[in-house]
Amino acid sequence: MKRKSAKPGGRSINQHVRRKQKLKPSSRRWIERQLNDPYVQRAKREGMRSRAAYKLVEIDDKHGLLAPGKRVIDLGAAPGGWCQVAVERTGSTPEKPLVAAIDYLGMDPVPGVTILEMDFLDEDAPEKLMAALDGAPDIVLSDMAAPTVGHRKTDHMRTMYLVEVAAEFAMEVLRPGGHFLTKTFQGGTEKALLDRLKNHFAKVIHVKPDASRAESVELYLLAKGFKGRA
Repeated sequence: MKRKSAKPGGRSINQHVRRKQKLKPSSRRWIERQLNDPYVQRAKREGMRSRAAYKLVEIDDKHGLLAPGKRVIDLGAAPGGWCQVAVERTGSTPEKPLVAAIDYLGMDPVPGVTILEMDFLDEDAPEKLMAALDGAPDIVLSDMAAPTVGHRKTDHMRTMYLVEVAAEFAMEVLRPGGHFLTKTFQGGTEKALLDRLKNHFAKVIHVKPDASRAESVELYLLAKGFKGRA
């Protein structure tokens, strides 16, 4: 994928699901949103596995995280959209993989990516990721979100726990000068975590790419320029 604007081209199809189909209103709205989403349409045209790929494209275009030869760890990688972007921009190949990915959900192989099908919270997951990458990462990416249980506060706390675990992992394994990017939520990043990241990285900011739906509360927390471990 060449570096280009993440703005989708073309016009919305404005499709609607037929009322005769037996669907819950919420399911109908979700399907219609998917059908009319320009990023979903672009992903299909360009062979990307998810619209989320364009979130990483936009963030990388602006902040310059990925580059040829950089090693990348992708947490919560399924279905593989971020892996596709990382492979293209790092030059990772099956012969010399520079990207290691993990998810407890199964995903189809991505050439140039070593995939671990396991839970990142498993005790031996970090060690296996490092062994798969064969070297310290320059970038740790995390698009992890906890499975929802329907209770907003509980769902929020479970996902924020994943943010904290991913951040601690990044600070344990990154090369000096490396970067950390993770999904979070508006108003949800704990001050203690932000302070810790600011102590270990040169710059810490929140970003919301255009490919992230306007109505969504998701944000991305970007920590650039890892200062190294004490």
